[in-house]
Amino acid sequence: MDALFSPHSLSVIGYVPRKELLWLAAVFSGIVMCCAVYKITDLISLLCFNGYRKLSNMDKVEWKNRGFSTFHAIIASSASLYLLLFSDLFKEGSHNQLVINRTSTVSETILGVSIGYFLSDLAMIVWHFPALGAWEYVLHHGLSMFSIFLSLVSGQGQIYILMVLFSESTTPFVNLRWYLDIAGQKSSDLYICNGIFLFLGWLQGFFSSYSFSPICFSILTR
Repeated sequence: MDALFSPHSLSVIGYVPRKELLWLAAVFSGIVMCCAVYKITDLISLLCFNGYRKLSNMDKVEWKNRGFSTFHAIIASSASLYLLLFSDLFKEGSHNQLVINRTSTVSETILGVSIGYFLSDLAMIVWHFPALGAWEYVLHHGLSMFSIFLSLVSGQGQIYILMVLFSESTTPFVNLRWYLDIAGQKSSDLYICNGIFLFLGWLQGFFSSYSFSPICFSILTR
């Protein structure tokens, strides 16, 4: 019994690598973020939107679900944009490593938070199945989490994961379209403007990926 609680045994039992602790903390933070924004969305909606009280219970659930979906999209796309274009993480010549092998505390934190988001959203999809999404959503979230997990564990390919997360920048427009639709505002100017911005966002994302991929591949082959 004394040997079990010796300093050496305690150090071995309590040892968790710092990197894994960072991942777990980021995933947990993502889950907490989703729960908090879910509750805050409900409170703000009750205070600011008269039509919210008239929605069905399931519409209210989806309303709040899209609230933390929007919040995650803003966080993930903003962080991805910073890491891809403004930080020196993936700039040519800034590191000795190949671009595909480069990671940072910020990039791993964002990936962990995104896993937390996908876990939270998947839990709601399964709990309310199929009201919030059918099997294609389950498959999408499962593959997304698997891809992010592999990137974290291997330390490779984070540049590609961040490029995909940057495409989340169109999610707020998708969610706003749903909000306006459920509120009966499909004929409003805001609905039309949102549709234009949504189209431009998708178009920009397509051309950005199309133009960035050859550059990325040329760097990888050097």
